[in-house]
Amino acid sequence: MKTSPSIVTALLFLLVVSMINFSPMHAAEPETLSLWTDEELGSTEAENTEVRKDRGDQNAWVGNINRPTLTVYQADPDKRSGTAMVVCPGGGYGGLAIDKEGHVVAQWLAEQGVTAGVLKYRCGGGANKHPIPMGDARKAVQVMREHADDWDIKTDQVGIMGFSAGGHLASTIATDPETGVNFAALIYPVVSFRDGVTHGGSKKNLLGDSPSDEMVRLMSRDEQVTPETCPTFLVHSGDDGAVPVQNSIRFYEACLKHNVQAEMHLFPTGGHGCGMFRGDRPVDHWPNQFKAWLQSNGWCE
Repeated sequence: MKTSPSIVTALLFLLVVSMINFSPMHAAEPETLSLWTDEELGSTEAENTEVRKDRGDQNAWVGNINRPTLTVYQADPDKRSGTAMVVCPGGGYGGLAIDKEGHVVAQWLAEQGVTAGVLKYRCGGGANKHPIPMGDARKAVQVMREHADDWDIKTDQVGIMGFSAGGHLASTIATDPETGVNFAALIYPVVSFRDGVTHGGSKKNLLGDSPSDEMVRLMSRDEQVTPETCPTFLVHSGDDGAVPVQNSIRFYEACLKHNVQAEMHLFPTGGHGCGMFRGDRPVDHWPNQFKAWLQSNGWCE
């Protein structure tokens, strides 16, 4: 028996409708926002960046940043938790490893249901010494909260995450009561600027050649932990030849001293700068442990 054309048409229509109704929603394309106006920056200087790619398409290096931005990846609608994170790439406060410690991280967070913003902050010393990077990070957190309704964010679930020198910036915000983030993740971070522990390049780029003893103390953020410091997740490798593991250990010990919730994962090997490159080494699985930590605190499904 032949099927009438009208029945075939109806069946095709129902098939198309079912595909529209039941196809999974996709996250929005990333949106890049300027953090400051020309008036606030005190400059109309055009953006002047240098990009070097030395490990494929996921290892861009950005320097000479004049106009800081926040590139926001909205959470997967099917997994959205209301949590948001500002992601601070590292680079010794001289430039930014914007992909492996920025965009790739934010994309992964969005897949887990966390809205993530990659912070392209001013650095490189000179006019961009402290407190310029800290001001950019504070502003990024503020922008996240200001867009809470637009991006379906809960204002009491906004965290900050950083890698290497970006970890120092994140630890600065985590211990800054004025910003008031709700949690932090420090991945092989610079924390202390004390001799014998710090990363010399980060210290010089942020504080200059001859910082005062008081400024070294102030910007050694393990020394700024208080009982009000937010819960913190830390990752480091014992063989890190660039940023000694003592940086994470000092911050963790300070958290213990002040009864701050903290979780630290130390790996015997892994070196420095693994970012989100996923290999077979134990250290390469730190994102799984980070996700478990987020889940245990109700910040991720």
